[in-house]
Amino acid sequence: MAPASNQHDIVIFGATSFVGQILCRYMVDRHGVDGDLDWAIAGRNADKLASVAADTGADVAQIVCDADDAAAIADMVASTKLVISTVGPYALYGSKLVAAVAEAGIDYVDLTGEPQWMQKMIDRYNDRAVETGARIVHACGFDSVPSDLGVWYVQEQAQERFGQTCNSIRMGVKAAKGGASGGTIASMMNMMDDMAAEPALRKVLANPYALAPKGDRDGVDQPNVTLPDYDLGLDSWTAPFVMAATNTRIVFRTHALLGHPWGDDFTYGESMLTGPGFGGRAKAFGVSGAMGGFMGAAAVGPMRKLLAKALPEPGEGPSPEKQEAGFYDLRFHGTTPSGDEILVKVTGDRDPGYGSTSKILAEAATTLLGRSHDEVGGGSLTPATALGEPFLDALVEHAGLTFEVM
Repeated sequence: MAPASNQHDIVIFGATSFVGQILCRYMVDRHGVDGDLDWAIAGRNADKLASVAADTGADVAQIVCDADDAAAIADMVASTKLVISTVGPYALYGSKLVAAVAEAGIDYVDLTGEPQWMQKMIDRYNDRAVETGARIVHACGFDSVPSDLGVWYVQEQAQERFGQTCNSIRMGVKAAKGGASGGTIASMMNMMDDMAAEPALRKVLANPYALAPKGDRDGVDQPNVTLPDYDLGLDSWTAPFVMAATNTRIVFRTHALLGHPWGDDFTYGESMLTGPGFGGRAKAFGVSGAMGGFMGAAAVGPMRKLLAKALPEPGEGPSPEKQEAGFYDLRFHGTTPSGDEILVKVTGDRDPGYGSTSKILAEAATTLLGRSHDEVGGGSLTPATALGEPFLDALVEHAGLTFEVM
């Protein structure tokens, strides 16, 4: 557990990043700068930190700290109860911070969508985090909170209505609007670089159970939409969803950490919904072709470099107007072993990657701070296992999300 002497409740590490600045504005609006929550901002450049403070109204303590400076990281960690990290790609810039958090026994949340890095962090630091009481929660943004909490909510509702949980759930992205971010693209490109340098990572990324605890990384075959298909439960043609490879693995880690309460035959998959009929079928083939072409090009080193030049760079993202106009609408169809069906709708009121993610990340941090170690012990956790119902309530009350049975 974090020492009582820690002066800050929260430090936002990476406050000068694109999402970090949005997060600062949200924290100012939500908590102010001189209220009960003591928070600070951190980054590697003092001038940029001062500029962010002026631009966002974050008139709070400023900590200069480089992600590669282990001593500075340790000092920052020693000054707070929880770190929010927006510094990605995490595989390049996140490992020393996770190591320091695990050693110090404090709390940590981030918004990574990099499963190959998360597995390394789990394998290296989970046991130490359990010992020290550190609570490490990855993927606290659009990747993968709506998926993880969505599945958890489906199961809670199924148990209440039918007296049993679902052994099969499918999520489909019915609609979403929001610009691509430079940080997300950089993380994806870095993941491709990692696979090129370390081919064994392909097995990690291909395994739906890759983030489960060691010794629990296999199970029944899982649905993986790579080609157009028709989903009867969601009544729509489907196409691949780019973040399924991250979100599904978080869900299966949740299932494993909870002790497999949804059955050893539990299956879960994600896709893009393109609609019914011939129009939906044509769109599914179009989306699948475009996705396959992009991923194929990104897998080739020279093409990857060309794509990186053409796509948004880190620090770039949608304008405030586009963030405000963005949204997402996810549908979850669950089936119990007895054949009962449930359909759940999860929505967000901002663009997925930034406007909504910043609010989700902030609420994850404050929810985790509010949970005692008697409720949630240390280790590498997931949004659902670390935060549960209090988090879902906070998302609905403050972060613009909805969860409802249709």
